[in-house]
Amino acid sequence: MTRRHFFRETPFRLLLAVLLTLLLAACATGPRVSTDADPTVDFSAYRTYAFYEPIAMEQSGYTSYLSDRIKQSVRREMDARGYRFDPADPDLRVNFQGYIREERDVYNVPRSDVQYFYSYRARSYFAVPVWYDETRVRQYTVGTLTVDLVDAERNHLVWTGDAIGRVTQRTAQERAASADQAVAAIFARYPFVAGSGAVLP
Repeated sequence: MTRRHFFRETPFRLLLAVLLTLLLAACATGPRVSTDADPTVDFSAYRTYAFYEPIAMEQSGYTSYLSDRIKQSVRREMDARGYRFDPADPDLRVNFQGYIREERDVYNVPRSDVQYFYSYRARSYFAVPVWYDETRVRQYTVGTLTVDLVDAERNHLVWTGDAIGRVTQRTAQERAASADQAVAAIFARYPFVAGSGAVLP
């Protein structure tokens, strides 16, 4: 490669590297997560858990591959924090719900065009640039997964987490993987360890 070709192609390579970096960063961002905890609760008192019956996502009376996958993900996260699954006499009951809604973005895109006018003085047409905004509408689907931890004895909500993100998955496998990531993102904000006042770093 000649020196001239190197300097001619280097800006393109740098631009390509920047675009790839931005793309990877966009793919790495997960759902938007928010959590809330009852400040009066002593979380060190909780050592066991089970699921609500029925789970809010299973109000229709039957399970689905998605609710089963979320249960597996929740059990993985709770077990990793030292909680023991005890359906007979749990300290905590886990409930979860998922729903989707349609959203719409209305935005303007700057556009330019050329209009031609006839000049009687010059006896010819001349071009005049015109700038304007073109209104566009973009529709997309937003999904929300909510996980609740409830004091089983008092039937009182002690902690809740929401994961909100755009739904772009097309296959059942992609949706299941996305639900798994959402559960992991929610529990990443759950700082407590079973039977201890310790908080995860």
